[in-house]
Amino acid sequence: MVKNMTQPISYLEEIKRKGVHLSSLWMVAATLLLGRYQWISCLLFGALLLLTLVSEHDYANGGKYLGRLYGQLFGRMLRNEVKPGQWIVSGGAPVLAAALLVNLLFVPFIAAAAMAVMLTGDAAAALIGRKFGKHKTVNGKSWEGFFAFIIVGYGAMAAVLAIVGVQERYFLWGIGGVILAAVAELFQKQLKVDDNFSIPLCSGAVLFVCSLF
Repeated sequence: MVKNMTQPISYLEEIKRKGVHLSSLWMVAATLLLGRYQWISCLLFGALLLLTLVSEHDYANGGKYLGRLYGQLFGRMLRNEVKPGQWIVSGGAPVLAAALLVNLLFVPFIAAAAMAVMLTGDAAAALIGRKFGKHKTVNGKSWEGFFAFIIVGYGAMAAVLAIVGVQERYFLWGIGGVILAAVAELFQKQLKVDDNFSIPLCSGAVLFVCSLF
């Protein structure tokens, strides 16, 4: 499987990509609403992950049904033109895989907060970084994007924590979780782990440690 990340896309297509990212905030709501029925969340995200992978494989092989629909919806957002037979794994699969894993590992409010960080922080980093990023850091990324991730990601996390009504210490630990997640996004190339996958695991792990005290 090859992830399609070598060629830059236009800023307009980047906005569309991150719009899809933000539309996935329904996962946060679903995780919270299902609450103690977390096994349903796991089944839902697992099924969607499988559907996404099958659709992407069908698209790579010129499928007439799922592949064609996938191409119409997301084809222009891919960073490279798909070569015949090449299986492109988009950012959607790691998002769903992360949603599945955090629901398996953490209680619902931690899983929801971790997903909120990834879905909002990553979008902010990409859009702010590309548009206003003038001070470069590692891997061609910018400090503007890095701090946008922290500010927006923490805001989303804090909103989830506030809705649930957790103790104040979670808000303090959450700062560390978001910073760790931002670092994972910054060093994605070195870590060789998709940031859609690593970000919620990092932020969720810090909140989980907090829950042990």
